[in-house]
Amino acid sequence: MFFKGPDEVGERLSRVGYLAGNNVKVAIYLADILQKPVLVEGPAGVGKTELARALARATGTRLIRLQCYEGLDESRALYEWNYQKQLLYLQAQHGVWSEVQKDLFSEEFLLPRPILKAFLSPEPVTLLIDELDKSDEEFESFLLEALADYQVSIPEYGTVRARAVPMVVITSNRVRELSDALRRRCLYLYLDFPGREEELAILRLKLPHLPPSLASGIVNFVQGLRGRGLKKPPGIAETLEWAQVLQALKVEDLNEEVIGSTLPVLIKKKEDLALVQSRPGWYA
Repeated sequence: MFFKGPDEVGERLSRVGYLAGNNVKVAIYLADILQKPVLVEGPAGVGKTELARALARATGTRLIRLQCYEGLDESRALYEWNYQKQLLYLQAQHGVWSEVQKDLFSEEFLLPRPILKAFLSPEPVTLLIDELDKSDEEFESFLLEALADYQVSIPEYGTVRARAVPMVVITSNRVRELSDALRRRCLYLYLDFPGREEELAILRLKLPHLPPSLASGIVNFVQGLRGRGLKKPPGIAETLEWAQVLQALKVEDLNEEVIGSTLPVLIKKKEDLALVQSRPGWYA
């Protein structure tokens, strides 16, 4: 176990620059003591991936990330055989198949991918399975089996059990609905865009030298943008990036000219940009 209670989760995450609400602290603590994955859902940009990164820093574990995408299969997530190395070994041995087969399919010739890397690690790691909703249902079924007992079966090699149970964080933007079976296997955490005071606290933590009046103006404007029905509202990362840009430009006060010239830092779609600027007094 990494944590003695939810409060310690919050304290250690705060030390590495992540402000955790009570729901986050409790979910992470329960995942630690129950050795269960945490399924983190929410809109893009609310800090789901950053939570896993911060968790790795807070626990001093290595972060292993599996980025999911359509068409992802077991070989890309679990392992591949190093066929070139196997061929060289065969040529060097000059042996018969029955004599070298066992050696060929040993750990020496495995090319571990993220899940197998996590299971083979002698020390606990933080395994981030990012944007699982982008993968196919077949891969989700495989993942469910792998995380059920933290073990996988490799036909030529045998069953591999995790040497140390990893801390698993699964993220989803809800592009597609994940199965009930996977949800039952995980602890559930929903992250939404932060409220004004929470986002202001994050800004102060990350950029302590930002003038208070400017920090307040940044948060007020971003919070207003999120209420305008944008297709891609700015996330916390965009808020921080915009603040860094304004700080680099030595901006002291927000005005129409400053906001207009730096708006592409916050808004990433042409139609969203047009929607925002079509409103009278849009920069206020």
